Amino acid sequence: MRLLILADVHGNIDALAAIPESWDQVIFLGDAVDYGPAPSECIAWLRDRAHIALKGNHDAAVAEGFRCGGYRGISLALRTWTRETLNEADRNYLRWLPLTESFHIGGARFHLVHAAPSEPLAKYLLPSTPDEEWRAELAGLDADFVLLGHSHLPLLRVFGCTAVVNPGSVGQPRDGDPRAGYAVWDDGRVTLHRIEYDVEAAAKRLEALPLDAEVTEAMAAILRAGG
Repeated sequence: MRLLILADVHGNIDALAAIPESWDQVIFLGDAVDYGPAPSECIAWLRDRAHIALKGNHDAAVAEGFRCGGYRGISLALRTWTRETLNEADRNYLRWLPLTESFHIGGARFHLVHAAPSEPLAKYLLPSTPDEEWRAELAGLDADFVLLGHSHLPLLRVFGCTAVVNPGSVGQPRDGDPRAGYAVWDDGRVTLHRIEYDVEAAAKRLEALPLDAEVTEAMAAILRAGG
């Protein structure tokens, strides 16, 4: 069994469409929309392909008015545009996504959350987070693999018998590498991957939006720089 693990697409269809489609199931860890220029196209991709999909904080902000900050203070104008662009069916799709999921495959136990087990929509768990804080988050979880996103930073760590996987961000990497990030679980073995995509196409989509040029150009610059 081969699982494709994705997170933090953020309306970037150019990055999402570049992910190789060589998998048995797709697991999506939240934040389909906000920031990016093609939210409805990304929702359509995920509705067609994702076997399990979670709600992220930006999905909740767009669909439900969840109070959510913005990277470098530039997401609010894009969020308003995203909310107005999506139709009711797309907003309902985001609204009814679960916050967490657990499942078994081939004897392996999985627990999924967008941000952190203790705060599914809000808390940041980073590669630099102290080990004791990670262990506190994992305490009591009956899982061999904990999959999460939110930080946009790829991570593969093992704490005791539990592997923690953050695939990084598909649509808005923040580690200085603009390539789309994803992970693959292949019969128990996890690998982190990056793939080049047409960043300029995504940047030009942003710059063409009917919004303040200062906002769209700043977001385009983040895509080009990888953070």
